[in-house]
Amino acid sequence: MSTIAAEYEKTEIGTIQIAPEVIEVIAGLATVEVKGVAGMSGGFAGGIAELLGRKNLSKGVKVEVGQREAAVDVSVIIEYGNKIPGIAAEVQQNVKRSIEMMTGLHVVEVNVHIHDVHFKQAERLEEEDAQHRVK
Repeated sequence: MSTIAAEYEKTEIGTIQIAPEVIEVIAGLATVEVKGVAGMSGGFAGGIAELLGRKNLSKGVKVEVGQREAAVDVSVIIEYGNKIPGIAAEVQQNVKRSIEMMTGLHVVEVNVHIHDVHFKQAERLEEEDAQHRVK
């Protein structure tokens, strides 16, 4: 769950606020950019997994936003055959860099939760079975 949009910056003519949903989308995009990430997991309490190519980019992302700092949790599905610690570290760096560059907020932590491993071979076998049943 996101926190309410915090006051980000006061200017001469008003304030600038960044909604937590914006941070969630940035974090989601930065996560799926990493090679080896198959998709996002739908939630921290066993939600539905979602593979790449879907539109809900904030799925599997939780943020806490303050006036100058943000903390992020991402829940991901990794493609089988990749080194999980390496992928997770790359996700952390990409999420941190993207949020800091686009918003100016300091990212104090990025927690990566691996919820599943995606097997491409299993999909191919299911597709072949489906083709054999329909003639």
